[in-house]
Order: sequence, then structure tokens, then C-alpha cells
Amino acid sequence: MYFAALLARTEDGWEASDTELDDVETLSDLADLAREAAPDEDTVLVLIEQEDAWFGVVRIDGEEDPRIYVSDAAAAARSSYGEILLTDELLGREPGDDDADLDSLDLDGTEDGEDEDAEDGGSADAVPHGPVGDVGILDDLGVTEKELKSLSADAVTEIADALGASETLETVR
Repeated sequence: MYFAALLARTEDGWEASDTELDDVETLSDLADLAREAAPDEDTVLVLIEQEDAWFGVVRIDGEEDPRIYVSDAAAAARSSYGEILLTDELLGREPGDDDADLDSLDLDGTEDGEDEDAEDGGSADAVPHGPVGDVGILDDLGVTEKELKSLSADAVTEIADALGASETLETVR
């Protein structure tokens, strides 16, 4: 089960809204959705979690590029919402490079390596297990890198608590 919410920082504090991601296909779509929630180009956080599997934070500050943190890239890669967040840049790949992990391929002229990769669903190194992205994404908001990496299965609630926005988030949960 997924939960996604937008937290927009305003001069009156944090405002939360429940977010439907069904029509969101790209990170750009998600950033546009977040920017609509902050008319004065304030900070907006998109918080996404899949129970007991992974969570993601996307931070939009005005017209700047989105900053992203995903707690477990391999788990997120198995979900449609996670795929939105796992950009080539975030995973350290060249955009549009289908052979991004060339070191894992057998390049000796045989097809042995390709057959092995096809059987196990691709290279094990293509998407790392564990966190990826900007671990300092919430530093200035009171959640340190160490705290972010140690968040539990209820990470979205814990982040909202740290921001002083837990009551606001609960109104949309």
C-alpha cells in the first residue's frame, strides 16, 4: 500500500495535501504538481512511502531542479512510483543509456553474459540496494543525514514530526 502527500511550507507553517500520483509519469510531472502547491515558490516536499519497503522524499525549492532521496533503490525500482524517482542521474547512469552497467556484461564476443543477465532479470548492480540520492535533503529543516538514513517503516510520519507538521499531515492521511 502506498501513501503520498505534499507538504508545502508557507509563511503560516506547513500545509499538507493528499496526492494522487496516478497521472504522474515522470519526475518533471511530479515537480510540476509540487510547484502548483506552492504559489510563492516556497519549499514543497513530496513524501511517498510503500509500507515496510521504501520511502522517498522529493524536495522542490522554487524553480530549482528537484532534489531526491530514496531509502532503498532496489525496492523502489519494483514499484511504479519508485521508478518515477529513480532517474538515470540519481543512479549514476548516462541518460538513455540502456547499457549503463557495461562492467557487468560479458564483452569477450560471446553471448554468455547476456544470457545470464536475462535469466536473473538484469544486472544485480544496475539498481543498488539501500539509499540513493541527496542525504542532506532535509538538513536545513531539522532532519540530519544520520536521522534520515535511520528512519523506520513509518518514515513519512517521522519526517512530519521532525518538521512540526505531524498534525497537518494526519489531516490528509
